[in-house]
Amino acid sequence: MAATRVTADEDQYIFELSDNVTREKVYYPTRFGVEIAADLYYAKDGGNQGQQPAIVVGPPFGGVKEQGPGVYANQLAQRGFVVLVFDPAYHGYSGGQPRYSGSPDTYVEDFSAGVDYLGILPFVDRQRIGALGICASGGFSLAAAAQDSRIKAVATSVMYDIPHLANLATGETRQQQLATLSEQRWSALDAAERTFPDHPVTTIPEGLDPVSQEFFSFYGFKRGWHPNATHNITGVSNLSFMNFEATRRINEIAPRPVMLVTSDEAHSKAFSEETYARLNDPKQLVVEPHGQHVDFYDNVNVIPFDKFADFFNQNL
Repeated sequence: MAATRVTADEDQYIFELSDNVTREKVYYPTRFGVEIAADLYYAKDGGNQGQQPAIVVGPPFGGVKEQGPGVYANQLAQRGFVVLVFDPAYHGYSGGQPRYSGSPDTYVEDFSAGVDYLGILPFVDRQRIGALGICASGGFSLAAAAQDSRIKAVATSVMYDIPHLANLATGETRQQQLATLSEQRWSALDAAERTFPDHPVTTIPEGLDPVSQEFFSFYGFKRGWHPNATHNITGVSNLSFMNFEATRRINEIAPRPVMLVTSDEAHSKAFSEETYARLNDPKQLVVEPHGQHVDFYDNVNVIPFDKFADFFNQNL
């Protein structure tokens, strides 16, 4: 299940790399034998010398490393961190078949596999490795920290808890969903719906609800469009999400610290608030005054990078 190799010139990033940052393409396996395609960022001035603190940054659901995670890595590398961003297994340039497959366990493993890789780098202090999850990776990063004690601090940005959301259906509605998806295992195991166009567009399709419009304004427009981020997960992957609550034990992350970042304008704010209530101290909830949910993917004037850097500097 090898990853796809592409050159830097062939790849497409939604942001400009800082002149003060080095970016390297790297590859490593998960414990499931899937090879991950990742980018490693560090400051050009001594960022690959000595024993540096490091952060694994995970993408929004369906996103890839060339989008939001790279924006975060580019900024955090300038603030003194070695940063690893990855395409989740079965997505982007990472290996794995069928494409766009996933389960709570594979998305959580993506973080621990990143810690595996960072811990063997000679210029990373393996006792100072943290995790940061954007959107759905917020929930997965917390779940990873709950089971992987090598993650010394974890932060989330406008988090979603996808497995929790998938488990909200009850009674007959849930049974009908399970029956439909179970039947699909015979007929279309690898069926993954295209959710965004195969090229950037300038108008939002009619009939979308406000939240879907917001996501489309990022993934469907030149702002955030990437050829590896146009599909949803395979339909049968939803069976795993409907059966496993990834964040059930996040109260056990303590005494390692957690910081949740959201905003008053983010439609996902309730996820951060509800998750904050479930965590034990030390924890902090940062609510920025402005910024829609997708602004925390790429808007460097909205994302509080200094607060993320302060959190990790204090706790790694």
